[in-house]
Amino acid sequence: MIQFPGATASRSDGDYVLVGAPLDRSTSFQPGTRFGPAQVRRYARGFEDYDHRTDTRFTDLAVHDAGDVEPWADTDEYLDFLADQLGDVRADGAVPLLVGGEHTVSVAGVRAVEPDVFVCLDAHLDLREDLGGDPLSHSTVTRHALDVADHAVVLGARAGSEAEWDRASEAAVEAVPPEAVADWSPDFGDESVYLSVDIDAADPGVAPGTGTPEPFGLPSREMRDVVRAVAPYAEGFDCVEVNDRDDGQAAVLGAKLLREFVFAHAMSED
Repeated sequence: MIQFPGATASRSDGDYVLVGAPLDRSTSFQPGTRFGPAQVRRYARGFEDYDHRTDTRFTDLAVHDAGDVEPWADTDEYLDFLADQLGDVRADGAVPLLVGGEHTVSVAGVRAVEPDVFVCLDAHLDLREDLGGDPLSHSTVTRHALDVADHAVVLGARAGSEAEWDRASEAAVEAVPPEAVADWSPDFGDESVYLSVDIDAADPGVAPGTGTPEPFGLPSREMRDVVRAVAPYAEGFDCVEVNDRDDGQAAVLGAKLLREFVFAHAMSED
């Protein structure tokens, strides 16, 4: 396995622990998210260790790469096991960095962190009860998150069923369209947050390597700005829905956003 570049801390010394979750079972259009963790690690190799904005080196931020938790046939059991693994990271005082895999793996991240607010960069509302009879489809993630969190914010939302848009009009859900994301700013007070980055929030011209690309999406800088703004509030992070069906554009963006999260979160802890 390729280690995420700069994730050189031991498990016992890690302030951030990266866990790959290559689940690829319910993607409804273009499969390939099983390759997401490997792609993200691979395309992070070109980055400089030093971050000029924070005057920090990634190798100094105590990131540990714990490898992948390989899925098996029973997704319910897999998510429970994955949540336990991420819960152990939390119990050790570290921040889990989950790399998917399809968006379903975020359910495990949310269960482990138990946040007040679920914040997601996503083209889709993911508020379905099921898709094709599957209640653990990647299209149900925000609904599952609301079983734990008090409310959800979906940034970049531009696709969903009629029932999902009706659900998104309720008080527990804030759906922010792409054209409004630049003006959005977090105001969470003392609430705890889990931040999920579905790479399809980006315009497919920026990140085509994803399962369900949706045009008219976000530019990479706006996604970076959201990650930087939310990171100080967040107790867990994931990047999901990267696949291998492009020339690395989605993976390099995902890897960069993960690093931006760590830099911004670490700076807020100083």
